[in-house]
Amino acid sequence: MLGWWRSRSQAARVDLYVRASFYSNFALVPVLAGGSIRFDHDGPAAWAAAALTAGHALLCLLLMHAGLNHYLGRRGRPNGLIAAGGASTAAGIALAFALYPDPSPGQPDGPATAILLVLTLSYVTALSPSVQPRVTMAVGTVACAVEFAISAAQGLPDPLAPSVGLAGLILIVVGISRITLWMLGVVWELDRARHVQASLAVAEERLRFARDLHDVVGRSLSVVALKSELAAQLAKRGRGEAVDEMLDVRRIAQDSLAELRAVVGGYRSADLDVELAGARSLLAAAGIECRVLGDSGGLPADVQGTLGWVVREATTNVLRHSEGRTCTITLHRDDGEVVLTMENDGASGGADRVRFGSGLIGLAERIAALGGTVACTHIAGTFRLTARLPQESPA
Repeated sequence: MLGWWRSRSQAARVDLYVRASFYSNFALVPVLAGGSIRFDHDGPAAWAAAALTAGHALLCLLLMHAGLNHYLGRRGRPNGLIAAGGASTAAGIALAFALYPDPSPGQPDGPATAILLVLTLSYVTALSPSVQPRVTMAVGTVACAVEFAISAAQGLPDPLAPSVGLAGLILIVVGISRITLWMLGVVWELDRARHVQASLAVAEERLRFARDLHDVVGRSLSVVALKSELAAQLAKRGRGEAVDEMLDVRRIAQDSLAELRAVVGGYRSADLDVELAGARSLLAAAGIECRVLGDSGGLPADVQGTLGWVVREATTNVLRHSEGRTCTITLHRDDGEVVLTMENDGASGGADRVRFGSGLIGLAERIAALGGTVACTHIAGTFRLTARLPQESPA
């Protein structure tokens, strides 16, 4: 039993407590009402009244169970139980007045008034989760009118007083029920939000891993393929530089392994100055002249890191897709923004915007996280990538 309780979530425990509170109240109603009636009135009529309250309480319990599930969005509105409960309440009040048309000896009212009170409060409580409060209050208003009619028929000096008392009880019962239901709904909503937050955290980590893996491994494999091809060509010509190129391939592979471990551990970051130097070296090894204009001095660390990823991705694209011989990287500040432009002369086709692949999409996501933008265009045979970031990172 203890293990079963511990296996339930906090929201499920609160749900169970609320349901047990409502259900136990319905279970006590026939016991209290039937015992009170039999204490003052014995005979077949008392047994009929007790059976009436017991059956009505069971029907209200079923309506409350279905209504709670409806309120929590787990099923549709239990219209059949609502109608059955209303009919049972009306029939029970009519039967009670038929059984006890007169007040009890020495009392201002009779069992019919007590039965009406019990049936009405049970029904409006069970009805609360399934309908709007105004509907419940309308049912209560009808019950108060019937209470007034019964009190007047039994000759009470002030027939309005029982109706006012019943109205006050209905307001209290409906108010407590709605507050309890609202709290239960909030608890389940918080539980769902917690699960959604956990799912989003997992999805965000997967996205980070995929993006970093693409940026790190993609460039490294491009460089390895380029240098391996260069080493093969040198080896065919009997050039000793082939050994140096292969040693460089080994170094790049080892560096890539270290970067990959950093990605897996979540600690991978890009340094702008290191990436600029690496881009110049890699492009030079591929026979592409690279110029770097501007410096990164005074930029925040997260801005430098994001621009470092821009340089890395753009360099990878140049190595993979460009046939150009020159590349220019420009870094400058413009009206509160840091602008990094990377241009090469290996583009084909006319002036047009570039369709983003997975690498550029990941790059745009990194930049958008800091309030920046990225754009790529073909201009007269030149491919240009432009990244803009605020000089100060947003809070």
